[in-house]
Amino acid sequence: MTDTLNLSHLIDGERVDVARPGESHNPSNTNEIVARTPDGGQAEVDAAVAAAKAAFPAWSEATPEVRSDILDRAGTLVMERREQLGRLLSREEGKTLPEGIGETVRAGRILKYFAGEALRRHGQNLDSVRPGVEIQTYRQAVGVFGLITPWNFPIAIPAWKAAPALAFGNTVVMKPAGPTPATASALADILVEAGLPKGVFNLVIGRGGVGQAIVDHKDVDGVSFTGSQGVGASVAAGAVKRQARVQLEMGGKNPLIVLDDADLERAVMIALDGSFFATGQRCTASSRLIVTDAIHDRFVAALAEKVAALRVGDALDPNTQMGPAVSEAQMETSYKYIDIARDGGGRIVTGGERLKLENPGWYVQPTLIADTDPSMRINAEEVFGPVASTIRVKDYEEALAVANSTEFGLSAGIVTTSLKHARDFQRRAKAGMTMVNLATAGVDYHVPFGGTKGSSYGAREQGFAAVEFYTQTKTSYSAG
Repeated sequence: MTDTLNLSHLIDGERVDVARPGESHNPSNTNEIVARTPDGGQAEVDAAVAAAKAAFPAWSEATPEVRSDILDRAGTLVMERREQLGRLLSREEGKTLPEGIGETVRAGRILKYFAGEALRRHGQNLDSVRPGVEIQTYRQAVGVFGLITPWNFPIAIPAWKAAPALAFGNTVVMKPAGPTPATASALADILVEAGLPKGVFNLVIGRGGVGQAIVDHKDVDGVSFTGSQGVGASVAAGAVKRQARVQLEMGGKNPLIVLDDADLERAVMIALDGSFFATGQRCTASSRLIVTDAIHDRFVAALAEKVAALRVGDALDPNTQMGPAVSEAQMETSYKYIDIARDGGGRIVTGGERLKLENPGWYVQPTLIADTDPSMRINAEEVFGPVASTIRVKDYEEALAVANSTEFGLSAGIVTTSLKHARDFQRRAKAGMTMVNLATAGVDYHVPFGGTKGSSYGAREQGFAAVEFYTQTKTSYSAG
């Protein structure tokens, strides 16, 4: 697939024919235009929200089996087209083809999971404290949800936001990320093909103004956002100002502790996966490697050897192990932080140089930086690239204190053979998710996802927790 796509908004079940001043480029070969894109604004958001509001009564009152069947059908279509969709994703985002196909399958699984959840919207029957009075609680759909999705998981995250919203009877207006609109648009087409009625799911493509228009719209009842802390704060303020529901996922500066008793080979592979898989462009990536004295030097040397051997290249090349950054800006951010770490006294063990490959692309050399301390910017600010730093500590207690020392708290990991330390870490790590002898990145779709501190705000995403955000509880009293 090398043809350039011409994208349109999806509003009230129809593709809107508009001018396409924007472009999304293949980060593996920037000469290739993946898609020409419209630049939506207030008018398109108004139309999409109006369509979603009009569709809400019938969709929310449909039987859960109707919603379940459509989501299940959509999940089947996504997985049947995993090769085609995965290739599009890899061309547009820069993940290797196996990563792109894997993410596509994940999106299909999410849709199918929430097809089941549509049938499991539980309530309770309770005895009143008053004789002859019965109480029921049940969950109802909320209304129109605005979903603002990121580029790093351009089909999985749209699926994990849209699927629960739709499963529980809500309608949707989605804004996909600027670098990856074609992947989100392909998912929208599948939802329509699977049988969603007009207006239930709407897609508006554009820049940040589209997201702001969604957040500020009086008829948007809730907003789910994944992105940076700065934008997330603005989203929260706008939603709370008009008393809309809001859910934010805003990244991490995730620690991986490696203790003296760790299996060295296993620790190295866990760090390699967590720090460099998907070009490090995961909010759960292991960006801080906190290593105790006795194993530190051997760990750094062994990891550096693996990092230096990573084959960086075109996302569709079967020999590529790490693709490019998603954009020039993201590439430059990685190199900026490498320079900041170097200037602050960090030692570049491997990487750090600009890559020039056969095709022009936004390639970043995977980089490992040693001799850093917790106060350095490289250990406090999210890089979102294939860059990891190591911090030497004397023991477990110091490692835990360092791990907990940032304003983020999404995911935290430890590699150890000590049950004592593993259990203590699970209790005391200030993170929404903890990993023992696993990479900090890599989560299941059927359990809650979210962090603490500056990483997350509002109800948890995914799994059985999603019902909390996408429904409201009604308590009903009755007397005979």
